[in-house]
Amino acid sequence: MSLIIEPGNLDGLLIMIIAIMLGPGILLTLIGAAVYKKNKTAAKVLFIIAVVYTIISLGICGALIGGF
Repeated sequence: MSLIIEPGNLDGLLIMIIAIMLGPGILLTLIGAAVYKKNKTAAKVLFIIAVVYTIISLGICGALIGGF
């Protein structure tokens, strides 16, 4: 028995989930590196937010990819 709507190639979905997992963390790190010379406190806050976001997103999206 086949599904009524069979999904085709889902590689784009996997790439999108990985981009959501890692993209904002990388972007915040780059912004923090650019701001570091002018305002070290703001750069440190951006680095911390980037790390926390990456840890949380790897947990949530990793669970979605793993099927839990």
